[in-house]
Amino acid sequence: MTEHELIKGCIRQEPSCQRMLFEQYAGKMMGVALRYAQDGMEAEDMLQDAFIKVFQYIGQFKFEGSFEGWIRRIVVNTAIRHLERKKMSFKEIEDHSPHNPQIDPHAYMHLGEDDLLKLISQLPEGYRLVFNLSVIEGYSHEEIAAMLNIQAGTSRSQLVKARKMLQNQIMQLQKIAV
Repeated sequence: MTEHELIKGCIRQEPSCQRMLFEQYAGKMMGVALRYAQDGMEAEDMLQDAFIKVFQYIGQFKFEGSFEGWIRRIVVNTAIRHLERKKMSFKEIEDHSPHNPQIDPHAYMHLGEDDLLKLISQLPEGYRLVFNLSVIEGYSHEEIAAMLNIQAGTSRSQLVKARKMLQNQIMQLQKIAV
């Protein structure tokens, strides 16, 4: 069954097509949800809510562009709404280090994707959200500001601090590995 036929089946609300679509995209989209969630259970809630919206609004998909990208956008927006309901805040974390550390290129050598995602998941909520939206999803600071109802400067500041915090975490891992 082609993607087009699968989507048409979901528009007709055929359970077999809905199941196939979920099975095809749930794994990738769980990865997206995990980047925004504090833990697996929260990510599962986000994913479930997102797929409810996918099936509710699938008739609005115009068959232009990537269907996976369309689903990803729903997952990201659902995650943001979920975090807003938790009263997410954009805190300033005190940092007393005198300068930005320069990371030794060897620090990245043994750092796998799972390790990096774990470090990202440990960032404070606002830092993690802006980092994901900017670096991973590719949104501009202006788009992030509109999505999160914050100033573009706040988005930029949160990203700079998230990157610095990640650099420090990587440096700590490098010290432990040596």
